[in-house]
Amino acid sequence: MFEELRFPVIAAPMAGGPTTPELVAAVTAAGGFGFLAGGYLSAEALADRIAKTAKLTGDPFGVNLFVPGGAASVDLDGHVQRWRAEAERYGVELGEPRWDDDAYNAKLDVVLKWKVPVVSFTFGTPSPDDVERLHGNGSNVAVTVTSPVEADRAVAVGADALVVQGFEAGAHRGLFADEPGVEGGGAQYGALSLLRLVSARTDLPLVATGGLVHGADVAAVLAAGAVAAQLGTAFLRADEAGTQPAHRQALAEGGRPTAFTRAFSGRPARALVNRAVTDFSATAPSAYPEINNLTKPVRAAAGKAGDPEVMSLYAGQTYELAGSGPAASIVERLQAEAREAATRLSRLR
Repeated sequence: MFEELRFPVIAAPMAGGPTTPELVAAVTAAGGFGFLAGGYLSAEALADRIAKTAKLTGDPFGVNLFVPGGAASVDLDGHVQRWRAEAERYGVELGEPRWDDDAYNAKLDVVLKWKVPVVSFTFGTPSPDDVERLHGNGSNVAVTVTSPVEADRAVAVGADALVVQGFEAGAHRGLFADEPGVEGGGAQYGALSLLRLVSARTDLPLVATGGLVHGADVAAVLAAGAVAAQLGTAFLRADEAGTQPAHRQALAEGGRPTAFTRAFSGRPARALVNRAVTDFSATAPSAYPEINNLTKPVRAAAGKAGDPEVMSLYAGQTYELAGSGPAASIVERLQAEAREAATRLSRLR
């Protein structure tokens, strides 16, 4: 699946805009692999992006889907009122804090129709029946895991590979369940630690992700047993990425710490600290996707206004070390850095 890549780097699926067909195609052309982000899209929009990507590259690529969870049972009134003031500031209406399944079944039908080579899942595992359907259609199944226990569950449903996500990763943690009142929503394992723990439990191919922005990071996880490294933040400022200008600027300027927050979506996600993270994180409920639907219009308005203080500036811990430019040049730099790191290992001989 990933073992035959010319360079074992995967462009992570970044939902909400950063991942584009152009980015996936560019990373693939440079010898890596790319995932389209299916999250937040309608089934029709996902089909369009798959079609566009297929026109841009004849090489395999993947699609990521969000596994739906249950509806929230907590009182959302307080968070709604806090965000209402932000909505008034931008002259927009708040979204409806409703539950939805992110059109999961319809999008599963889309990837089956297109016979997508690799379908990955975040926020849980697909059902054994869905895995069987995908296998019968010629697709490989990858599942994002954040703990050894989650890895066991993914193995049990028949996953072909595991994406092992360390707590350093930007954006949403792939937690199967968000524990209310717990910072980060659950146990926090670094990418290397989790990679070693999971590799001791399964022989499945493992893809490491979380805070990887340098070629030495790629070399490190390969040395630790991964078949590939998945990078998201490293490509946020790529020319082909759909990252909003204010987000790009905040990344380039640096200086902001990162923190986990439920403020924007109701699920723990690592973001650059801004006013919304500072003011709303402590009281943000565990309620995804209700909070995501609530805040979406405000975040969109802030993006249009170029105001980073109310945007979900998702990024990994090492974002300040990531570069910019064409995706191909980013991959080339990673390759050079990885080779340099590999030569340093010669002293172990």
